[in-house]
Amino acid sequence: FIEHDIRKPFSTSMKGDFLIHAAGLASPVYYQKFPMETIDVTINGTRNFLDFAKENNSQSVLFFSSSEIYGDPDPQFIPTPETYWGNVSSLGPRACYDESKRMGETICTVYHRLYNLPVKIVRPFNVYGPLMKTNDYRVVPNFMVKALKGESLQIYDQGNQTRTFCYISDAVTGFLKILLSERNGEVYNVGHDKGEISMGNLARMISELSPKPVKVELIEYPPTYPAGEPHRRCPDLTKIKSHLGYNPTIDLRSGLKRTMEWYQSIPLT
Repeated sequence: FIEHDIRKPFSTSMKGDFLIHAAGLASPVYYQKFPMETIDVTINGTRNFLDFAKENNSQSVLFFSSSEIYGDPDPQFIPTPETYWGNVSSLGPRACYDESKRMGETICTVYHRLYNLPVKIVRPFNVYGPLMKTNDYRVVPNFMVKALKGESLQIYDQGNQTRTFCYISDAVTGFLKILLSERNGEVYNVGHDKGEISMGNLARMISELSPKPVKVELIEYPPTYPAGEPHRRCPDLTKIKSHLGYNPTIDLRSGLKRTMEWYQSIPLT
């Protein structure tokens, strides 16, 4: 293990045949708190990562983008295919993450065209599972920790926002299929295309899995939460299914049950 700030150039004698760039601040709470760090990781960090890959003549390179690059999709583009250009504000509080990920994709594409770098791009959709930090603040760990503490599950607005969620083992399968493929210069959605669920129903499902009885309540968006949250998010997986034979298998309730069992096994802060 080598600890290094990806925002700075990386000089080492170590070689890398297969490289994965998954550094980033994906939680809205943290990227709003650290907007410039978020941008630096994705812009300067990606450039440093790609330079290292180029110097090493790496066999395959995977850049983690995000489904956030789609912004709040037009309803006619849900499920959302990779060809959708996105509906993103360049000035809003989410822009430091959304727009830097979009630029990260552009940098990867330029390196592929200029240097024939074998880079691929993945756009993950709401991946969850064991090992998510208790203070991550994204919806699944947030609800899980509150439920296990016996606290009410608070839903923003009316709780009608919908998502599909992809269990970590399904997601990692997709990531590795892309990394080990010959599909250089391509971008793929990875997620689950079944079980789109509202945040209200997600809270109720987690409350049913909780060993303690918990309430579900509606609250206003807090000032710490960045405006412009997408109303719906669901991936079109046609491309990765047809190109790479990807097929997620873990349904939401099963994945949440596994995740809840893990949170029950650790100290909660």
